[in-house]
Amino acid sequence: MPNKIFTYNESILSKFPFVLKELSISPQSVITLYMKMRPLISDVGEYIEILDSLYALQKIEYDEDREVLIYVS
Repeated sequence: MPNKIFTYNESILSKFPFVLKELSISPQSVITLYMKMRPLISDVGEYIEILDSLYALQKIEYDEDREVLIYVS
């Protein structure tokens, strides 16, 4: 989260639009999306935080049958 130490661009919030844009194009597996987002994120922990946050905000869902992340409009 942005604060006096971390800027908005350094926070996970700045990555939300990129993840949501990818998922709005098509559902993707966790690993496929990670590979696309890898240049934008610092590590897998940050990636998991992004997914957790978007899931908690009900912006994404996980389809267990197809094993893909889905954008929730």
